[in-house]
Amino acid sequence: MAADDDNRKQVLQEDWPDEKFMKDEQNERLIAEIAKENIQLKEEIQKLEAELQVTTKSSQIKEDIPATKVKFTSAETPKDDSQLLNVSCSFQMNLQAHYELQKGQALITFEKEEVAQNVIKMKKHHVQIEDVNVEVMAKPVPLTSGVQFQVCVEVSKVKINVTEIPDELPDNQMRDKLELSFCKSRHGGGEVECVEYDKRSGSAVITFVETGVADEILKKKGYPLYTGHSCHRVTVSPYIEKHLKKFQVFSGISKRTVLLTGMEGLDMMDEETVEDLVSIHFQREKNGGGEVDVVKCSLGQPYIAYFEE
Repeated sequence: MAADDDNRKQVLQEDWPDEKFMKDEQNERLIAEIAKENIQLKEEIQKLEAELQVTTKSSQIKEDIPATKVKFTSAETPKDDSQLLNVSCSFQMNLQAHYELQKGQALITFEKEEVAQNVIKMKKHHVQIEDVNVEVMAKPVPLTSGVQFQVCVEVSKVKINVTEIPDELPDNQMRDKLELSFCKSRHGGGEVECVEYDKRSGSAVITFVETGVADEILKKKGYPLYTGHSCHRVTVSPYIEKHLKKFQVFSGISKRTVLLTGMEGLDMMDEETVEDLVSIHFQREKNGGGEVDVVKCSLGQPYIAYFEE
């Protein structure tokens, strides 16, 4: 019996290395699979981050708004004195959708939507440009997003901004010094209602009790601030609040305008001549066209075409 037990122990001991080897092999396979999954997850994260950056970039708006003369068309009579505390105005901004016309492309706008859609449906068109037969492709125009929003601006008649305040006193003391300095009538000041002081930026907002005090102070670029034995010249400016309202983003495809591509080989020709010939071709019903409003070709340099609603 003892001999049999010894034999069984020996057999088990001989099997253990194989079992341990199998477990090690399984662990290695498991680790390899986990590492592979980690690589795939990292690639997926990088892909999603790239898509997010593209989406964020496409939603950002950067436009140079040209200087425009403003014409005030009406004025409102205030109902009470509280409405005299601010001067307010609002501007409606329309940033039109546009398409960047590349070399060898043209935009053609028809009077009727159905004509434009028919031209797009036909896709290929053979246009005779002087002695050259040009095959052009008709496509919808992929427009950028357009934006509409209202900018409301309010200029306070009782508040002013103060900047370049020296950092030499604790908050409470500097707040008191500001109030004492700006209430001095000999410098154009008046009774102060409150002082909002920001030590980190060295700035403050002063609110006066009466209207007219702020206007008087703003006639000068600087104002004396007395801090103990010192007198500093601080900068004063109007207190302006800006609000964005009725923000709308719209996008789509022009229903009456068609993009024509395939005219890269016409760069030596006169653009106006090409535009006339393209217009003549697409005005003919036998070519699937109809009445044309306007044609714009880009043969030598890119153009930006703006679209109205």
